[in-house]
Amino acid sequence: MNTKHKRTICLFFQVHQPFRLRVYRFFNIGDEHDYFDDSRNRHILKRVVHNSYLPANDLLMKCIKEFGPAFKITFGISGTVLEQFEKYTPWVIESFRKLYYTGNVEFVAESYPYSLAMLSHPAEYIRQVKEHEKILERLIGSKPQALANTNLLYSDKLAGIARDMQFKTILTEGANQVLGWQSPNYIYSCSRYPEIKLLLRHHQLSDDIGYRFSMRDWNEWPLTAEKYISWLDGLDKKEEIVNLFMDYSTLGEHQANRTGILNFFNAFVKQAIKSGKWIFRNVTEAAHTIDPISILSVPEEISWADQEHNLTAWLGNELQKEAFSNLYSAAPVMNHCVDKQLQNDWNKLQACDHFYYMSTKGLNDGVIQGVFSPYSSPYEAFVNYMNVISDFLMRVDEYTTRNAITVIQQDLKYQEAEAKLEPLYLESF
Repeated sequence: MNTKHKRTICLFFQVHQPFRLRVYRFFNIGDEHDYFDDSRNRHILKRVVHNSYLPANDLLMKCIKEFGPAFKITFGISGTVLEQFEKYTPWVIESFRKLYYTGNVEFVAESYPYSLAMLSHPAEYIRQVKEHEKILERLIGSKPQALANTNLLYSDKLAGIARDMQFKTILTEGANQVLGWQSPNYIYSCSRYPEIKLLLRHHQLSDDIGYRFSMRDWNEWPLTAEKYISWLDGLDKKEEIVNLFMDYSTLGEHQANRTGILNFFNAFVKQAIKSGKWIFRNVTEAAHTIDPISILSVPEEISWADQEHNLTAWLGNELQKEAFSNLYSAAPVMNHCVDKQLQNDWNKLQACDHFYYMSTKGLNDGVIQGVFSPYSSPYEAFVNYMNVISDFLMRVDEYTTRNAITVIQQDLKYQEAEAKLEPLYLESF
């Protein structure tokens, strides 16, 4: 197939579900250690699998069979959702595995619990990425070559971690505060580590599908495949790549099947490929195929969240910062903890969703957050989480007391490991 004059569409879908907490009262602290709402988690996962993951996987497989190498996609899939698949819906793993075995699907590395650990504890983040690589290889058979941090969170001071883990491609947000007049429709190099290539999400075109597709008060509703492709065709001809990154639940859950989202997506893929102007590539292939146009400096953290595309969705108020600080006070011990139950809870409690539920932002995005929160208010989310963390930290203290000599030795190793990491990305957020 002659692809010389075709421009690239890079589709990335994030698959993630947290382990949601049960109602955990103050009087449960020190007495009960079962933190997670098994019934709710099972119910939500089965609903999303039925509405989104399986129908969308079937559609992608159909596109792969029809278009072969012209249609490729990339997934980010968290360790916590893979755990839930194993526990509640193991047949879904086989569905993703079949997609991977076609050779048209790539899985990227990310933190196992979809956490914010990269912001302040790089050694813990590295542990999580390695743990994620293990479960991805065990369940899917994939060895990831590219890295996507939680919610595409990225900055210059974090790129060194990716370099130390030997990743050459990173996905992040095409945030206006970073790009300025530049376009996200090119590949860039990291300013500090030019060997690392950056693929930037086109947030408007991604959100047109992910958020606005079914909004009847949107001036572009209804969105058709013809209209969407006309927007792509209307981009500057010099721009080589369009990165459409979104939550996989967009296909059938966030945008319900009754809105026509799957029909739209199917028509979009067919018309884009048959036009002869576009080819779908996965992120590693795109990074290998397209040369960077320039370096990009990202001095402050960016993400794909909300209108600001920064950290404020998770660490924008004092409640979130206090919860974050309390949780990660356990990092030096937990990075080497061999208690399986403690380690399992530690992973689950780090999911960024717990902090997202505490957001008090007043923008429209805050309304969107509320739709996905299991709590009636951010304050309820904070109190419930802090009750759980109080009990968890008591268990960590007990573990430390029981294993005092070993913990001291491991803590020294932890400090040595962090000391070897470049000071640039040891700075706290």
